[in-house]
Amino acid sequence: MRFLEKLFQFISSQVLPSACIVCEHHQQNSICKYCLESLDADSLLNYECCYQCGINLNTLELEEQRCEQCSIRPPYFDETYCLDRYEGALQHAIHQLKYQKRLAYAHGLANAWNHIFSNQLKKIRANYLLPVPLSTQKLSARGFNQSWEIARRITCNPSIRKLPHAIKRHHHEFQQAGGKLASRNLAIQGVFYVDDHFIELLRDQSIIIFDDVMTSGATLNEIARVLKDNGVSHVTNWVLLRTAKVPHV
Repeated sequence: MRFLEKLFQFISSQVLPSACIVCEHHQQNSICKYCLESLDADSLLNYECCYQCGINLNTLELEEQRCEQCSIRPPYFDETYCLDRYEGALQHAIHQLKYQKRLAYAHGLANAWNHIFSNQLKKIRANYLLPVPLSTQKLSARGFNQSWEIARRITCNPSIRKLPHAIKRHHHEFQQAGGKLASRNLAIQGVFYVDDHFIELLRDQSIIIFDDVMTSGATLNEIARVLKDNGVSHVTNWVLLRTAKVPHV
């Protein structure tokens, strides 16, 4: 099935017209050369960011390469790599994918990741890559998990195996957008769990969690907590877009 999908993508890229997910100009590729170059030049790779949560550092935090919040209250995850800011060029594409259900945008977002980030992340040692899951109800309503649709298309070390169903999520009515950090942390507790079939497989392993957007980090922190409670040794976050800091209280 994966072979047929790749074959269809290749034929489509050669025959069918496309549009850039950023500038929306019609051309052959899902993201044009100009927009890729612009994104590359302004990506978070070019800025000093907290190694643990990926947020931009201020001058006083540069020496430790760690933000004040992570120093005061260390999260369960060990490191975070973010491609760009949420307010940047890819925000529209993420919205088209998630809220307008335009799956074609997943190809362009993955292409942006692969072009800018793949070489930098090649040396990262990990055993498995897991997308942040949706609840069954949310998955049924949307029809797909946007984090997995991007993650399955990104290039990573061949030794890293992608597991889309290892982490599960209970349905929860709480909406995180706009919430303060303490509220988000409290609301997300107990939402995630490791599928019984994968507990032994993940034990003592190094895991990458892929998410489309990181806001407060509450979701990724809770997933890391659950994974480490189940014996995982190291958790790294790969995040497409990172928002600014969320108020603590």
